[in-house]
Amino acid sequence: MGERVCAVIVTYNRKALLKECLEAVLAQTRPPDHVLVVDNASTDGTPEMLQEEFPQVEVLRLPENQGGAGGFHEGMKRAYEQGFDWLWLMDDDTIPRAKALEALLEAARVFEKRLGRTALLASLVRWTDGSLHPMNTPTPHVSDGELLVEALEMRALPIRSASFVSLLVARWVVEAYGFPIKDYFIWNDDVEYTARILRREKGFWVPQSEVAHHTKKKYTPLHTSSPDRFYYEVRNKIWMLTKSQAWSPKEKAKLGLRLLIDIRQFLKVNSFSPNAWKVVLLGAKDGLWKAPRN
Repeated sequence: MGERVCAVIVTYNRKALLKECLEAVLAQTRPPDHVLVVDNASTDGTPEMLQEEFPQVEVLRLPENQGGAGGFHEGMKRAYEQGFDWLWLMDDDTIPRAKALEALLEAARVFEKRLGRTALLASLVRWTDGSLHPMNTPTPHVSDGELLVEALEMRALPIRSASFVSLLVARWVVEAYGFPIKDYFIWNDDVEYTARILRREKGFWVPQSEVAHHTKKKYTPLHTSSPDRFYYEVRNKIWMLTKSQAWSPKEKAKLGLRLLIDIRQFLKVNSFSPNAWKVVLLGAKDGLWKAPRN
């Protein structure tokens, strides 16, 4: 497999972080062959900053904010159509260390030689204080003992799902599994996409590849989210449970229980207010009675 890489970066109204992200991407020891920024209709001067400071970067400006799901869908589609072998996905608040991409590609070569084709490779993600970022630590896949041992020997870990914070995706994966589902808008689009792929394919967490994720907080419990965002958590989790082939029945049972716990905690934090109930019921209704379009 070839090694032509396109970095796909999705941004929305965070031009200062985007600038830092792009500087780190372009300074890689093994730079990507192309950089594509998907601008979700930013209104903070992002287009002007990109034109003035990063003329070598391709910009795909969307007519409206389509969320992370829509941004990655459109960005991956553009990069795939341009013929790249690998798509390196990240949000605009992802700051890769100098050897992040080099380490992912080196791991891909080793894994392909020893274990066959690899679908996804995820970086180790740290927060701004240097500690591991709990929001972006991939779910390990430990049910295949032989694969686990092989991966550990290569200082990696098999994964069951991952986030779009420095994720390397092989071209053949897009051919076989398509793109992230646009209608998820925000939350769980990356989990659904990677879990759907990794139910049948191999993916690995590569600690030698490091990035920093500059979120405002290291961890925000789901039940403390704003009502408008918690709606997406409820709806999208129900979509994953009822309309996706990403998870086995046993895995879905665990996810469903976790969702019920999060809903109860969200209602409790919001004093079981009518508005909190409205958010939960609307998310449940849309999750059960509507289907996501890709």
